[in-house]
Amino acid sequence: MGTLREVVIDCRHAPSLARFWAAALDDYDVLPYDDAEIARLAGLGLTPETDPTVAVGGPMPTLFFQQVPEGKIAKNRLHLDIEAPDRSAEVERLVALGATIEVIREGWTSLLDPEGNEFCVADPD
Repeated sequence: MGTLREVVIDCRHAPSLARFWAAALDDYDVLPYDDAEIARLAGLGLTPETDPTVAVGGPMPTLFFQQVPEGKIAKNRLHLDIEAPDRSAEVERLVALGATIEVIREGWTSLLDPEGNEFCVADPD
């Protein structure tokens, strides 16, 4: 039986979207670059700020951001749901990080991340 290893998210700029999600999720951080990775990137003419693939690790599956040339065209076929004990305060915090409120509903709020990807903040069950 397989196990979920990563959730991969296509994006325009992997480093900045990875930083947003690392800040949005409790106990998640952009995975650090060691000297070997920085040297590998430099050999490709890249830096951590121009890296087209950035991982955000935490207690659940790794979120992996990969730059793609095409933009988002339609509604996501998959989105992340965040549970928060104080939904209103969490939505305000995420908006301050760069999210946009799409719609407020009974029990959850739909938002867009800085690149327009949908996600929700829900009340606890």
